[in-house]
Amino acid sequence: MKSSVALFSLWLFLTCYAAPLAAQTDVFDDDPMQERAIGQAESEYVLRAPTGLSQPDRTGVYPPNWWTGMVDPRVELMVYQKDAGRYDRATVSGNGAAVEYVKQVANPNYLFVGLRVAAGAPAQTLRLTLSGPDAADRTIDYRLLPHPRTDWADREALSSKDLIYLIMPDRFANGDPANDVVAGMNETLLNRDKFFFRHGGDLQGIIDRLDYLAELGVTALWLNPVLENDQPYASYHGYAVTDHYRIDRRFGDNETYRELVAAAHRRGIKVIMDVIFNHVGDEHHIIRDLPATDWIHQWPEYTKTTYRAPTLLDPNASEYDRKLMTDGWFDKHMPDLNQQNEQLANYLIQNSIWWTLWSGQDAYRIDTYAYADADFAAEWNRRLREEVPHIGIYGETWVHGPAVQAWFTGGRGIHADFDSHLPGVTDFQWYYAVHEALAQEPGWTSGVNRIYYTLAQDYLYEDPTKNVVFLDNHDIARLFTTVGEDMTKMKSALALLLTARGIPMLYYGTEIGLTGAGGAFGEGGRVEFPGGWPGDAVDQFTAAGRTGVARELHTYVAQLARARQQSEALTEGDFTQFVPRDGVYVYFRHTASETVMVVFNGNSKPVTVQDWTPYRELIGVRTAGVNLANGKTTELAGLTLRGKETVVLRLGK
Repeated sequence: MKSSVALFSLWLFLTCYAAPLAAQTDVFDDDPMQERAIGQAESEYVLRAPTGLSQPDRTGVYPPNWWTGMVDPRVELMVYQKDAGRYDRATVSGNGAAVEYVKQVANPNYLFVGLRVAAGAPAQTLRLTLSGPDAADRTIDYRLLPHPRTDWADREALSSKDLIYLIMPDRFANGDPANDVVAGMNETLLNRDKFFFRHGGDLQGIIDRLDYLAELGVTALWLNPVLENDQPYASYHGYAVTDHYRIDRRFGDNETYRELVAAAHRRGIKVIMDVIFNHVGDEHHIIRDLPATDWIHQWPEYTKTTYRAPTLLDPNASEYDRKLMTDGWFDKHMPDLNQQNEQLANYLIQNSIWWTLWSGQDAYRIDTYAYADADFAAEWNRRLREEVPHIGIYGETWVHGPAVQAWFTGGRGIHADFDSHLPGVTDFQWYYAVHEALAQEPGWTSGVNRIYYTLAQDYLYEDPTKNVVFLDNHDIARLFTTVGEDMTKMKSALALLLTARGIPMLYYGTEIGLTGAGGAFGEGGRVEFPGGWPGDAVDQFTAAGRTGVARELHTYVAQLARARQQSEALTEGDFTQFVPRDGVYVYFRHTASETVMVVFNGNSKPVTVQDWTPYRELIGVRTAGVNLANGKTTELAGLTLRGKETVVLRLGK
């Protein structure tokens, strides 16, 4: 049977990858960083007007359905059909539903209808009738589904108990080669040797590897965006959405995504959806057929964002700089959305609620959080947490300085009259500090001391344990490359990650030492996981396929991750740090019944710790601990650490 499966997989590989690639050689050059097919034009920046396409596609009603028993009884329907804007009245037949308003916009192909669904209204199909002075009535059937709230009874929220695993779906595993190329989409090229072209990874490949993740100790799965990116080129990453209600067909379909969530839940793994409010792809129907001029930020000529987040909180900043930061574009093919438009804001908020209730997913990571309108972001957070109290949320804040980062969470003293409702952020300040500690010798505030000074500012957050800590991701160089493939530094970084306060996140392949520089901006960061494709010479999803560095690192991560899962101190305990002494940084995770001590030598030279007196308030009279990385007992007296080494000890009673 296994041989038959292998032969079938090889046939699929040859049919769906090798043969099409051979036929496409005339569009590729010799540069692995080739961004577009030979002769393909780059997207151009153009001013857009809501004139209305004569033949709109992707027509429909959004959201495609809603639910009974919502906390907020209102839902705004976007009706996108040819000449939908000709109608100025609407009625609805159904039990407990009423039309509150009808709003026309500049584009004649759009109409917005506000519905109110009374408490206690049953699940049903509503009949919406649109009327206008110069058009025959148009009817729309609209479904109200039973609220899935009863499914949440035993649902735990994303928390510091979890270990997140970040996957770029196109680069992880190809479970269905038949969907590698989808006829009719704007991009039908596939080339695994090219950084910016699609490689064929998909949702089925992730489903097939969920047992691998569970065995590693993963309890939450964050996927880079999986919604449709039907762009002409370089959209494998998922951050140029062209349909907010559809999974990209090269990854699977909506049902495949729901199957992934269910399969993950059966293994105790949460699922985190990556969403983008700052921009969309220029092939999205709301861009090609713009509802109103102010749905996007438009400039006389192409204008990029400054990426200067401090302008948002700087009391001395100019309005010019603030506007450039929030309203500038990321790329010519990613129009910048104006979330101050009420209908656009409703569309984005309702979309996220819809995916949560429809799929059963557990959390959201919000991309480019600092670039969206702050009032909109706060309302999105509030509405999601109102409707789904257990929902996990963290925003990407790729900024510099703890105070700048904390500003987005609305921590103590940061906002006098504004609540961001954002529980946590991607903790770039912790990332910067750890990498500096691994790369530099100790200075008064630099090297290992930067970790101390960074965490000493945790008072800026309402709850720093809700921050997501990480060592690398899809936008930056891989950890093993950053540390120069130094195994001591690599293990130290992983030990610090898995014992830090907050929610640790592991980038796919870090546990086997994948390398690559530059993330989105250089070669190699977004590489394939060996064994994820039919015909791969090595399969590092299996123990037999892992040798050398891959085996050693995987064993280390799995051992420490399992120990973390079983440790109340590491998942829920208090965090106490000590000022580094002679370049040695010591901190504790502790509860009333368990104490874990972490000792990091921030020096490049070996150090022997002779005096444990400064730490007696948490060590007590204990003289030894169990090394959580290998299970061996380690005496504190004369503890020697190699340069940049970290030791994690569970202290005895």
